Amino acid sequence: MPHAIRRRRKRRQIVFMPNKQISPRTQTPSERLEELISMTENAETQSKVKDRTNQFEDADQEDFSSEEDIKYFNSSRNMASDRPQVPSLFTSLPPIRDSLQTETSKLQDSVAHECLPYLRGVADPKKSPFDFNEYGVPSLEREKHIAFLHSSLGDLPAGFVGIDSSRPWMLYWALTGLSLLGEDISQYRERVIYTFTPMQNPDGGFGGGHGQMSHCASSYAAILSLVMVGGEEALNLVDRKMLWRWLGSLKQRDGGFQVCVGGEEDVRGAYCSMVMISLLSLPLNLPLDSAGRVNPEDTFLTGLPEYLSRCQTFEGGISGAPGTEAHGAYAFCALACLCILGEPHEMLAKYLDLPLLISWLSARQYAPESGFAGRTNKLVDGCYSHWVGGCWPLVEAALNGSQSVTHGPPPNVGSLYSREGLIRYILCCCQGNRGGLRDKPSKHPDSYHSCYVLAGLSSAQHYYYFQEPDVSRLVTPLSSAFNWAGSQTIRASNGEEQPAVFGTEDRVSLIHPIYVIPWGVAERTRAWYGAKTKF
Repeated sequence: MPHAIRRRRKRRQIVFMPNKQISPRTQTPSERLEELISMTENAETQSKVKDRTNQFEDADQEDFSSEEDIKYFNSSRNMASDRPQVPSLFTSLPPIRDSLQTETSKLQDSVAHECLPYLRGVADPKKSPFDFNEYGVPSLEREKHIAFLHSSLGDLPAGFVGIDSSRPWMLYWALTGLSLLGEDISQYRERVIYTFTPMQNPDGGFGGGHGQMSHCASSYAAILSLVMVGGEEALNLVDRKMLWRWLGSLKQRDGGFQVCVGGEEDVRGAYCSMVMISLLSLPLNLPLDSAGRVNPEDTFLTGLPEYLSRCQTFEGGISGAPGTEAHGAYAFCALACLCILGEPHEMLAKYLDLPLLISWLSARQYAPESGFAGRTNKLVDGCYSHWVGGCWPLVEAALNGSQSVTHGPPPNVGSLYSREGLIRYILCCCQGNRGGLRDKPSKHPDSYHSCYVLAGLSSAQHYYYFQEPDVSRLVTPLSSAFNWAGSQTIRASNGEEQPAVFGTEDRVSLIHPIYVIPWGVAERTRAWYGAKTKF
């Protein structure tokens, strides 16, 4: 049992137990797009949310400093002579380096030095060649991660009171991570209901904790947790009519959404709001007293894609609000929101500069680490395996167009990022020795990183595509978000199957590329709420 849990301290439970929960910008020449795709494919043949200190584990590795002699890492190749061969892209520093040293470049070098022994398989001398597969990749420590996430839903040290407002998120992270690892999370149904019942406010939204104001983020996490555990009692807990009214109070005249009444307006509010509206089958018309209702015909969708379009920056990435810095998490929120509003090949091409976006996303994956960074000149972080890695299925679907489920043609484009590199970073660098997944080797695991690292692993292990709408079914507004399919087979643009660098036992479950919940949950939830006769 981890040291932090053995200490006798006042504890908090994260889940409580009852006494016995613009204008279109698509005029860019097509040659630009072809050039970017070609550059991405060539590179493949050669990812920071604020750090959370986790009290479940002591540090289990050294912290490598930027002053260490690079010769040490070169000499480690001798130690790895009996290990499987790993491509030099993942075991060597970049051959071309800027001679100007800055604080940023020194930090980047430090992280590369930190990751290299793990990527080479020599960080832990106790490991033998049998601990790596034929590609030099270690196994997913599934049982350790499962135990870690189960423990995060029990008693927590008293210091966690400081993030009490994140309680809905902590449930969502743990439940999502457990489901990705193949666990049946319905065992938490009663406790989740008990936890969230007092968090739902009279206005319909959910607060981060008891007595806290309604917020889009906590409402999103609470509702996704409820639909994941499932059952009529959990689904009936949501007061849909009051939630609809509350969301109407967040809608703004410029098309966007505030995250709470009187709060900031950004793409998080837009994404979280549209997830709730589409998943719960809420009416699209605005309440009569909505601040965003200018004309009688205005809806929750009015001006929204144009607002998201204005959030794309000169770099090509997407910012939280117009005029601010591009960030990986905001990019995912905006792309996923657009894919809720319509088919990806229509919405993304119409409202975003796709070649510029592809250029920015491509620059977020570094070598040799091969994880993703969230912003320009920032360090790789395991959580961006989802926030940036999760953007790629949506972009690739926009370029490939809709495909048939049974005999779909090979994709127009192959993988636009290095799936192999991301999988290597996750399995080599992000697994804590005692369970849980982390930002990078020098950091502690926590449920936040465990959730999004596993979500990124799922995305890298599967091919997601937008399937042709079923003509036998009635097409309704926002139905595009429920027309996605996934496959374990990943093909290049020429149709050839790409080999996997991980074992069958290391595959995690499919996750919905827009809602980030277990596969099939979104469709069942939408159908259940859609069948209700009373709003």
